[in-house]
Amino acid sequence: MKYLVVEEEIDVLAPEKIILGKTEDTLPKVLNEEQLERLFEVQNLNKRSGVRDRTILEILFSTGLRVSELVSLNVDEIDPASTEFTVMGKGRKLRTVYLSDGARTWLKRYLATRNDNFQPLFIRYSGKKMEEQDFEGESLRLSVRSVQRLVKKYITRAGISVDATPHTLRHSFATGLLKEGADIRSVQELLGHANVSTTQIYTHVTNRQLKEAHKKYHKDIGSDPTTLPPAKVDDNSVSSIV
Repeated sequence: MKYLVVEEEIDVLAPEKIILGKTEDTLPKVLNEEQLERLFEVQNLNKRSGVRDRTILEILFSTGLRVSELVSLNVDEIDPASTEFTVMGKGRKLRTVYLSDGARTWLKRYLATRNDNFQPLFIRYSGKKMEEQDFEGESLRLSVRSVQRLVKKYITRAGISVDATPHTLRHSFATGLLKEGADIRSVQELLGHANVSTTQIYTHVTNRQLKEAHKKYHKDIGSDPTTLPPAKVDDNSVSSIV
């Protein structure tokens, strides 16, 4: 409505008169450790596309990158010898993300298969021909849709029942951090969320600290039922009730 009023100058119902219904939070889908292991073991590593795909999966899970951030990476922006790199996120905000040892190993292996000087970190090996005069290889850059399709392919090949997407690996990354005791603000920073309320959806999935606090409180305050004296029963009260 605001767009129609401001941009198109159309006389419509005032936006202030519209009250939106409250939407319910939906729990993010995540993969457990066993499912992640299966997902990472079904690539054909005899093909360079298989090595590339394994590297993509490892980096997505290690960094929690959005798929759009992943496909935007260039070769000169990430050093496999380093454990961290900087990525441009939503709102053109820079943040630091970290590579696991496994992700670094696969990144090195993937880069070793490249004998070109193209700029994109992840390139396609099939489909339409490279555009003429494209000396930087931009027309070969892997697309968001391509990464979505490859994740679907490997989820099916691994026999995983979760309807997973690249974002599922981001969810699994955040959930795993919280399980290991990371605080919500740190997870917010790693995910690149502008507002911590966006990150708090993961606390619905797991919050070990809250669970442990609840357990400790009730252990200290509650009484052991085995030490309580037997309850006294008034026979007259029982007979009157019956």
